[in-house]
Amino acid sequence: QVQLAETGGGSVQAGGSLRLSCKASGSIGRRHCMGWFRQGPGPVRQGVAAIDSDGITTYGNSVKGRFTISKDKYKNILYLQMNSLKPEDTAMYYCGAEAGCEYSDYFLSNFPDVRAPSAYWGQGTQVTVSS
Repeated sequence: QVQLAETGGGSVQAGGSLRLSCKASGSIGRRHCMGWFRQGPGPVRQGVAAIDSDGITTYGNSVKGRFTISKDKYKNILYLQMNSLKPEDTAMYYCGAEAGCEYSDYFLSNFPDVRAPSAYWGQGTQVTVSS
């Protein structure tokens, strides 16, 4: 079983930057995907950025060119560098992982709907961007 814990959220003015971290513990297996998802005032949790076991990354259209996902394999930490933040980026940001996942693009678009034992979520970290 895998446990995920996010840190790094906070309040920032528009145009500022934040770096989120997701510490992973446990064993998920060699083939898997990890990523960042966010949920604003509405009920929908949307994909932000994802990375698979081959290091291939996929980004949501609204964050391309501004956010960067990366991972530190030695420390077992997933990062999300967020630059040029906008008020519409305000949301609860969640770290997610799925065992057996092969492609980051599929993971990014489909994982929020997964409720299988192979799906793991952190508790989230709040990001608030003011005008």
